[in-house]
Amino acid sequence: MARDHKMIEPFEPSQVREHAGHKIVSYGTSSYGYDIRCSNEFKLFTNLNSTIVDPKNFDEKSFVDFRGDWCIIPPNSFALARTVEYFRIPRNVLTICLG
Repeated sequence: MARDHKMIEPFEPSQVREHAGHKIVSYGTSSYGYDIRCSNEFKLFTNLNSTIVDPKNFDEKSFVDFRGDWCIIPPNSFALARTVEYFRIPRNVLTICLG
């Protein structure tokens, strides 16, 4: 269904656990759903400005844009990441994102 309706692009029909002979964090179709990948683009929260964090009205000064293959999340903080995959989920399909 996901491939036929292009709900996930790029779509990986099996679970990938290795790349070029090296173990990697798995991605693709798994027994419990679909494992996505983080791209190299992150938004790291910083409270240098000591602003109030309102999830419905984020202050752009509270975030630092970061590009890299990995990032260190500071204590008492969080990061937002973009996925490699693009999703087109119809209204009659329910999804859940964990992690």
